[in-house]
Amino acid sequence: QVQLVESGGGLVQAGGSLRLSCAASGRFFAINAMGWYRQAPGNQRELVARITRGGITDYADSVKGRFTISRDNAKNTVYLQMNSLEPEDTAVYYCSANIRERTTWSNYWGQGTQVTVSS
Repeated sequence: QVQLVESGGGLVQAGGSLRLSCAASGRFFAINAMGWYRQAPGNQRELVARITRGGITDYADSVKGRFTISRDNAKNTVYLQMNSLEPEDTAVYYCSANIRERTTWSNYWGQGTQVTVSS
């Protein structure tokens, strides 16, 4: 069974930094795109950043220049380095990955990790 396990969330003051990690485990053949999404109370889940297997990245306008997504294909892990955090970044952050089990590709989600930025 494929699982995505996130770590690295927490409480930080505005202007601070956090690094999120998400590791895929289980039996699968390949991972394509990986990404981070977030959902604040009362809001829809939104894309924060994503990265292809080859390293092409895409960011939400609100985090450009502050957040950096990266991945280690050998470790099946994606990271999100978050700098200059703002109270508006407070949300539950979810990892997502497009994974091939046997012959089909499916999207998987992590359980979410809370990020809270105090002013």
